[in-house]
This record gives sequence, C-alpha cells and structure tokens, in this order.
Amino acid sequence: MKILLAVDPPGASDNAVREVATRPWPPDTTVEVISVAEPASVMDVPSLIEGLEEAARTTAQSAADQLRAAGLNATARAFFGHAKSAIIDHARETAPELIVVGSRGRPGIARVLLGSVAAAVARFAPCSVEIVRRQSTAPEHPPMKILLATDGSECSLLAAQSIAKRPWPAGSQVRAVSVAELSVPLIEMPYFNPKTMEKLRGEAMQRAEQAQMSAEETLAAAGLRESGTVAVPTGTPKEVILENAEDWGADLIVCGSHGRRGLSRFFLGSVSEAVALHADCSVEIIRAPA
Repeated sequence: MKILLAVDPPGASDNAVREVATRPWPPDTTVEVISVAEPASVMDVPSLIEGLEEAARTTAQSAADQLRAAGLNATARAFFGHAKSAIIDHARETAPELIVVGSRGRPGIARVLLGSVAAAVARFAPCSVEIVRRQSTAPEHPPMKILLATDGSECSLLAAQSIAKRPWPAGSQVRAVSVAELSVPLIEMPYFNPKTMEKLRGEAMQRAEQAQMSAEETLAAAGLRESGTVAVPTGTPKEVILENAEDWGADLIVCGSHGRRGLSRFFLGSVSEAVALHADCSVEIIRAPA
C-alpha cells in the first residue's frame, strides 16, 4: 500500500503520525511523509523563508524516523508553498492509495469552514483520504471500532472492499449502517398520498437492507468480526451515521465518495464530506483513484 502522510509543525500532527506508526498495514507498505512550509507574510525575507523550509524538512524527517522505528518503509520530503495545493498536487503526481492528515478538531462552526487543510484535502484529493482525530498512546494499537456507512452504491462497495482487504488491530469490530433514504426530495413529499408514501418507505427500507447484506457479505468473507449490521428507516444519512458512531463509540468511520469532479466539488453536498467535517472520530473517505 502506498500512503502519503502530510504533517504540520511539531505537535500539530502527532496523532496522525502515531496512528500510522502503530496501526497494522499490508506487507510492503510505503509511506512518504511531506511537510509544507507556507509563505505566510515572509515571501520577501530570505532568512525567514529558509527558516520555514528547514522547519518543514525537520518535521518531515522526524515523522519518517518515527515510522521507520516502527518498522515501516518511510521517506521524507518538504515543500514551500500553500499546504492545500501542495498536498493535492503531489498526490496527483505520485498516485498514493491513501492520504493521511491530522485534524485539530476545532469545535463548533470553525470546523465547517473551508480554510482547513484537512477539509480541502478530503474534498479535492484524487484518492482516498483519512482525517485522524483520535490518538492512541499505547505502544501497540488497541482494537478499533470501525463503522462502515453504506448505501449500496458502487462507491460504498469500494469502501467495504477497502476495509476487507486491509489488516486491522487484533479484536477490531466492524459495524455497517445503511440509511433508508426516500427516492424523492422532501419538498415533494406533501404531494404524495399516504399509500404512495408507504410504498416509497418500503422501497427505501428494501434498498437499505440490500446494502447491508452486500456489506456484510464482503466483511464476512474477509473474516472480520462484526458487532451487528444496522438498518435505520428514518433520518438524514449524515445525522444517522454520526449518531451511530457516537452511540457505538466508533474509532473510525469509513464511507465512499461518489468522486464528483468540476464545479460541483466546491459545494458541501456529499454525505462523506459532511461526515468528515463533523465527526468526533477519525474518518476515511474512500474513492477510486482518478
């Protein structure tokens, strides 16, 4: 597996580095650690620019040393520029399977602002992305609770397959949650009679159950321990996923992305992005490589 780990100045990305260092990965996994020195207001001050570049090199090298000490094949590289574009552009050039970034996890409305590096990478990266929020202080990674959000779509199938093909800490559990979404917009619902609405709800529940069964088969074939597969007949997907993650105490939410391209990607419309921005735990957005 090819991983790109983006780190900030010392302290800000410790949780992401520790997560990669302690979690099991497939054989022959490689990790490229990058750190970006951002220009800020020092563009015309050579000595300050050199100081920023040196700090970025030191940060990346320190993280790579920690990963190598954990037995991973890790390299380090530093860039000078804007972190969001530097990480995304480098990912397009090197084609990693997964980008890992840390999140400062700011509460409230600040979390939904588009200014954070994690939010920008989650939205525009050409590959899968994990935003790390919780960290383990144990020498070895403890068992994880992994919540798979599925709607039966092709991207959800990719998310289930991504979980199934990777090793996880011993004793880890997986739970699949599928939301029974109505196939008509809420604004149109008052125009339907009760009999029609009952039929739509039944069809939605059937789709959710089929999505669960498909995810369950994929996970069971990989020998993963399941704590139960959940069907939810009401609520928006984002709300249901976040509520289930909180109630269950999930360590990681994994969801697929429909991989929107072009102008539509500038809008916070997708469930995966909404979950990534609002979850209290780590989140992986799985997408097929561009």
